[in-house]
Amino acid sequence: MSTSREVRVPYVLEQDDDGVWCAHTQLQPHVGAHGEGDTPEAAVEDLREALSGLVAEFGIPQELTTTSA
Repeated sequence: MSTSREVRVPYVLEQDDDGVWCAHTQLQPHVGAHGEGDTPEAAVEDLREALSGLVAEFGIPQELTTTSA
C-alpha cells in the first residue's frame, strides 16, 4: 500500500533581470532548494523536483517531518 502526504513549504518567488523566474526555499542554514523556469508555475514545479531530490538523497529533513497525535 502506498501512502502520500502533502507538505507545505514556504518559498520566495522572484523574477531576475533576464526574465527568468526563480523559486527558493530555505529549510535551515545551508539546507535549501532552488527552482527556475520561464513562468512562475515552471519555477515552482522545478522547486518541487529539487525538494524531491533532496528528500531522495538525504531523507526527509526534520523541518518537513510531522507527527500524529
